[in-house]
Amino acid sequence: MSFSRRQFIKTAGIVAIGSTLPKTSVLGSNATWASNSNTLKVGLIGCGGRGTAAAGEAINADPNVIITAMADAFGDRLQTSHNALKEKFKDKVQVPKENQFVGLDAYQRLIDTDVDVVLLVAPTAFRPDHIEAAVKANKHIFAEKPYAVDSPGLRRVMAAAEEAKRKNLSLVSGFCWRYHHPKRQIFPKVLNGEIGNILVANAFNNGGELWYNERVKGETDMQHKMRNWLYYNWISGDHIVEQAIHSIDMLQWAMGDIAPVSVVGSGGRQKRTDPKYGNVYDHFALTYTYANGTKAFFSCRQQNNTSPSYGLDLVGSDGDMIIDNRTGLHEIRGRRPWRYEDSTKFTDDKSYESESVSRGMYQTEHDELFASIRSGKPINDGEWMTRSNLVALAGRAAGYTGQTILIEDALASNEELFPRNLTEDTKYDIPVAIPGITEFK
Repeated sequence: MSFSRRQFIKTAGIVAIGSTLPKTSVLGSNATWASNSNTLKVGLIGCGGRGTAAAGEAINADPNVIITAMADAFGDRLQTSHNALKEKFKDKVQVPKENQFVGLDAYQRLIDTDVDVVLLVAPTAFRPDHIEAAVKANKHIFAEKPYAVDSPGLRRVMAAAEEAKRKNLSLVSGFCWRYHHPKRQIFPKVLNGEIGNILVANAFNNGGELWYNERVKGETDMQHKMRNWLYYNWISGDHIVEQAIHSIDMLQWAMGDIAPVSVVGSGGRQKRTDPKYGNVYDHFALTYTYANGTKAFFSCRQQNNTSPSYGLDLVGSDGDMIIDNRTGLHEIRGRRPWRYEDSTKFTDDKSYESESVSRGMYQTEHDELFASIRSGKPINDGEWMTRSNLVALAGRAAGYTGQTILIEDALASNEELFPRNLTEDTKYDIPVAIPGITEFK
């Protein structure tokens, strides 16, 4: 592929594809299940909490889906996930011991089975390998965000997404807000000009600190890091890429999925100073500049006892738009006012629920994936999902270096963070970035 700015930074169509799955379908249940010729077999790669939830959502998305293979780097995590799924879904989980794969090569052994669909929910750094292998093996894909920790990995995902399109394979992204019903109503209004030209944007993702797993006896250094993968930018991408990217993706959606021209800003570690927390930052503050002159201010923070905020504000020539993911507010003010009337709320388990929308965004991702497979009309989110990932990578580079980073330069970067030929005994570290000293490569 050619990765020139002209080819990559272009407008992408925004289509909210409605699920063709009947709302009255009988979904995943505890009833005795017998496979048949129309059964879709699903493999789960990455058996943590999010992966386990994704497997349940896949079962609930279609009345004729079963889980037949599971893979994870750690056997205990796979077993915990399998037990939870088996208890809830009974015979919809048919994973014999020979289809329970453990180790860093487990993903390939799972993909080599007869599964039809793979759920890719391992840590970020592994996503390029997993997507490439799945596309090569002609599997339909659900891929949790994000997609790469560096630009070489992202370019691989871009190429694999194009190959998936040529093969008529579905590739559904884990950027869940794109599948959120209130946002599917408000963003088309913005894109149709109902607040006029966007002059200023403010995207933010500010919250508390994260979990940490203490070292246990017998763990190698690499095993310990992998169990705490969030704290290493070469596994997670740093929290701007791993988590705050959701707000960047909302910003990109509002801007018509046209990438900004450049980004400048800062970042650092104020509370996350203990060496056990790896090399990631705990805050970023950035300004993105778009070709039409729009300035987008982005901030993210992971610090306890600070004011939480999570959303997107837009100021337009004819009005403004406000999205607050913590309260459920979705509102347009100005010449053409509009407000989403719903009781959407932010719950303690960090899921998003709505009393008037029976199937939430996480479930909708899978509803539409399996409906697209059944209908022979594949979904491919590859273009916009990789663009949002690129915008986050460029922002991280700006925060790490203190320099103004052009998006086209971020795309062309050849810096690889993730080590090749990784094993559980590999010794590997990257120092904490220092703005003004760390160089952009």
